[in-house]
Amino acid sequence: MKLYTTTLKSPVGPLRLYANDGALTAIYLENHKRAPVLVASDGDGHPVLREARRQLEEYFAGERVSFELALEPVGTSFQQTVWKALREIPLGATWSYAGLARHIGREGASRAVGSANARNPLSIVVPCHRVVGTSGKLTGYAGGVPTKQWLLEHEQRMRGGASRTGFNALSSDRRSVPGGP
Repeated sequence: MKLYTTTLKSPVGPLRLYANDGALTAIYLENHKRAPVLVASDGDGHPVLREARRQLEEYFAGERVSFELALEPVGTSFQQTVWKALREIPLGATWSYAGLARHIGREGASRAVGSANARNPLSIVVPCHRVVGTSGKLTGYAGGVPTKQWLLEHEQRMRGGASRTGFNALSSDRRSVPGGP
């Protein structure tokens, strides 16, 4: 299957977008951990990539709260289940790994959920940055914890949340965690 790529400048650094003929397949941050080396053709004019760029630009401008893109991430059945569930986490909310595991009916599978989360190839659009430790602490992120914090704070601003410094302002939304307080 042929892949196409383009780069988008963003507030969190350059994003590398990939698509096949009909869907977005990956978005990787500049220093993305575990990003594969993909062979792709220039896709600046590719319609899927043009639309993804437009929607991401709107998101970073604070004008878009959800994405409406055809997605085709490559992964196992379990990873696909986790990635689908990530898209159910509301803008500006956070879920714990344990809460996400409960949500998909796999209580006790927090580590497996964390592993699938870490391998999410569609950063930002499939919001793995909204998953935090059970204590509410920011944990690893393929693009780095500062990027994760920036994305969460950006989403809080879009939601009209108080502009408080640090992550504790975000963890107050833990009531959205399935099975949470």
